[in-house]
Amino acid sequence: MALKSPVDFAGSITSGQKDPCCFGVPGCNPRCVRYNKKSRTCRLVTRAISVDRPQLDFSNSDWKKQFQEDFDSRFSLPHLKDVIDVEPRPTTFSLKSRTPLENVNGSMQGSWNGYVNDDDRALLKVIKFASPTSAGADCIDPDCSWVEQWVHRAGPRKQIYFEPQYVKAGIVTCGGLCPGLNDVIRQIVLTLEKYGVKNIVGIQHGFRGFFEDHLAEVPLNRQVVQNINLAGGSFLGVSRGGANISDIVDSIQARRLDMLFVLGGNGTHAGANLIHEECRKRKLKVSIVGVPKTIDNDILLMDKTFGFDTAVEAAQRAINSAYIEAHSAFHGIGLVKLMGRSSGFITMHASLSSGQVDICLIPEVPFTLDGPNGVLQHLEHLIETKGFALICVAEGAGQEHLQQSNATDASGNMILGDIGVHLHQKIKAHFKEIGVHSDVKYIDPTYMVRAVRANASDAILCTVLGQNAVHGAFAGFSGITTGICNTHNVYLPISEVIKSTRFVDPNSRMWHRCLTSTGQPDFH
Repeated sequence: MALKSPVDFAGSITSGQKDPCCFGVPGCNPRCVRYNKKSRTCRLVTRAISVDRPQLDFSNSDWKKQFQEDFDSRFSLPHLKDVIDVEPRPTTFSLKSRTPLENVNGSMQGSWNGYVNDDDRALLKVIKFASPTSAGADCIDPDCSWVEQWVHRAGPRKQIYFEPQYVKAGIVTCGGLCPGLNDVIRQIVLTLEKYGVKNIVGIQHGFRGFFEDHLAEVPLNRQVVQNINLAGGSFLGVSRGGANISDIVDSIQARRLDMLFVLGGNGTHAGANLIHEECRKRKLKVSIVGVPKTIDNDILLMDKTFGFDTAVEAAQRAINSAYIEAHSAFHGIGLVKLMGRSSGFITMHASLSSGQVDICLIPEVPFTLDGPNGVLQHLEHLIETKGFALICVAEGAGQEHLQQSNATDASGNMILGDIGVHLHQKIKAHFKEIGVHSDVKYIDPTYMVRAVRANASDAILCTVLGQNAVHGAFAGFSGITTGICNTHNVYLPISEVIKSTRFVDPNSRMWHRCLTSTGQPDFH
């Protein structure tokens, strides 16, 4: 069966049982969407992370070759020369010159300038698993055979496909706020100027800026963006949703944009890919490059997205406050809800970083509230033995316990039930019912963690991503995004990273470390 992702395999599974449809599918992640308390069974939706895999016959000695050919085809970067006749020219980018290179001669091109060769590659996966039962195992075949999967290294090339002095570049920030947006905007502008681009504009308030007449372009240059990284938010503004893709491309043509840098998450990248495809249909010489932005850290194939580290750090203040409240009160219980619609990376990492969290609840791991193995029973144990407790829950966790509204926001995301409020009420009701005093303090720092300025770690990441986005556009690539894979900066086709959301793997070592830190049992 060739997988088309996101792939939903619906099935039923008893608590503690392995999902039968996951074997041999790397990145396969079962997610509970309906938990039956009486039978202790869970209706699963299993999502395949490695996608569009060819039908493989493992008895065929050439199956590895077939797999690699398919992989190389899928991860080949779309290029302007695929659809239009365009000739390269020597780059104007140099690490040895304060100004863009002009009239580049052969000797300058032959000297060291920090260029990346077009054939440079980085490994997408670096662990060779010995068995499918190894923690976090990501196997292609039942024997966990090693297959090299190479992706394109990011960076400046010797040859470029645009004349910088004639380029008009646009930058747009979409979706919600995220620490580091201004850092990326700033670095894109500075790098474009390093190439010699003088016409740089910002599109206000996301894709809305392409069709709202009163939202004028914002001219950008070094003087304008010099200090914008000192504040949180987005200098250009954000919004969710957008216009018809054809209308956006019409606007791109009318504005005579040659490059568009799109900062956003999965939904924004999906929109950017559609814009890229429409530009290809019209045979436009326009490079569309994405920069992955989400504090949820849920973009496929990437180690980390910008804003994540800052969000985890900002969450510490809420967790520490909840800990002090719980520790100081008689039978105190601190409850903190953090962002994470479908992925629990912030909650998991914040819990690990704190070291004080007793219970960590994430969307990828279903849990029961009542019964001998439930969260409430464990809370009783913590109050009896420690005298207080601290819970950290992701906003998308435990949705099976809440009534579903089926309503969606402007980006098409399902509006979630409030698991924080639900837990708060359930905990208070439970301890009242058993006649034990409790003092529950609920903290929801949702928007506080995303509106702050990027910390040092994210600022560095934003700088690198902004530079590489510009290098990718000048190299003639379009429909790509840039990110970190196994500590290396790479380019990936947008079409591959939007095929599914990245989830916490409940079998991963990182989740196991979190469980070791909290000491929580299996809530099934």
